[in-house]
Amino acid sequence: MQYEQSVLRRLQVVELEILAAIDCVCREYGITYFLDSGTVLGARRHGGFIPWDDDIDLGMPRDDYERFLEVAPAALGKRFRVTCSRSNPHQAALFSKVMLVGTRFVTDETEEAGFDQGIFVDIFPYDAVCSEPNAAKRQRKRCTMWQSLSYLYHSKHIVVPHKGVLGAAEKAACRIAHYVVRAVLSPERINRGFDKAAMIAKDDPKSDMLMASSSAAIDPYPKSMLLPPDTIEFEGKEFFAPADVEGYLLTQYGRTWNQLPPEDQRRNHAPKELYLGMDS
Repeated sequence: MQYEQSVLRRLQVVELEILAAIDCVCREYGITYFLDSGTVLGARRHGGFIPWDDDIDLGMPRDDYERFLEVAPAALGKRFRVTCSRSNPHQAALFSKVMLVGTRFVTDETEEAGFDQGIFVDIFPYDAVCSEPNAAKRQRKRCTMWQSLSYLYHSKHIVVPHKGVLGAAEKAACRIAHYVVRAVLSPERINRGFDKAAMIAKDDPKSDMLMASSSAAIDPYPKSMLLPPDTIEFEGKEFFAPADVEGYLLTQYGRTWNQLPPEDQRRNHAPKELYLGMDS
């Protein structure tokens, strides 16, 4: 499913409103954040959104992330809603979202989980990576495991990597795994396991790497590549970005990060139901 171009642009404008509100709160309270993932790529390559993209991602060091969760609900006001898996047992993603109240962004997965999802900006906590290589490998594997278990707990309709017969087998396995996970785990247990794995290196004095813990399969970054954040233009306004944007993009996307992908790979997250709100 793809968007009509006019609808996609209206969605992007709503997300920009959320981003601007987050930026104001972070500046007011001295909270460090940076544009993340495809949002950084779009800013550097296109000066804003990747033309076919439909989301905004932010990263925050763990201490700033926890501070944001403390102050943002009141600081953002009633127009916005902050949600995370710790406080919302229907949320599968082990990171936070800031949503615009009065909007809807419904997928098969959120509908099945009972998660009332509005149009959102994602906020990913960044955690220290263990300095000892084997410990770091275990840490990343456990973070990835707990996030996968959370997705399986909340939905049996999981996006799988293959198509055809193999993809059908993967989908069948996910449906079986969904019922097994729900029988032996709870959202509270999943969150405890994830937080323990994600923050295990917080007191490691030799740690010099950071990872987006809910996306721990992606290679971690040197702290100096992310912090202190620099600024970058995104849709005509300045926001914070990783300290070394090109190094960050090379780490995440490889040497071809500045090349446009083939048209059949220009995917987004078009939902089954989208409501942009009365003012959009």
